[in-house]
Amino acid sequence: MLHSSLASTVHVRLANYADPDDAKAVVTMLDAYAQDPMGGGHALPAHAREQLVPALAARPFAFSVLAFAGTQQGSEAVGLANCFEGFSTFACKPLVNVHDLAVMPGHRGLGVGAALLAFVEGIARERGACKLTLEVLQGNAKAMRLYERMGFASYQLDPQMGHAQMMQRWLR
Repeated sequence: MLHSSLASTVHVRLANYADPDDAKAVVTMLDAYAQDPMGGGHALPAHAREQLVPALAARPFAFSVLAFAGTQQGSEAVGLANCFEGFSTFACKPLVNVHDLAVMPGHRGLGVGAALLAFVEGIARERGACKLTLEVLQGNAKAMRLYERMGFASYQLDPQMGHAQMMQRWLR
């Protein structure tokens, strides 16, 4: 839930990749996230800044959600969720993965992340998705608390086999 002081000044909506202002907001927010310790601490490479929005727009199962603070005429982007529709083979239904969730430092803890996730959930429900997924660093306690409040939990298929773990392998 948005804190009452922010409720009237934060607007959450689907990003329009064809709109130059939205495109700029997506790149600016993702670059700020990338430079944050929770995003790796390094600016996006020039190629990613230049090609991100066209690459997202070319993927029919990608969507981004932006949160803006201020008035409609004078607002600034303060939150971003980049999402991708996937597919749950066990449920035989779509799922939505929240690949990036970023809130500008001065707006953290004020409900912006919860508002982004609630908006993403609405889109997921419209698409008939069976679940939302995301990954979070173990050391990001604030984000973990938010996700748990929003109903997320680590998962296991068989308790004897333990919890699932996200892994990666870079392809060079």
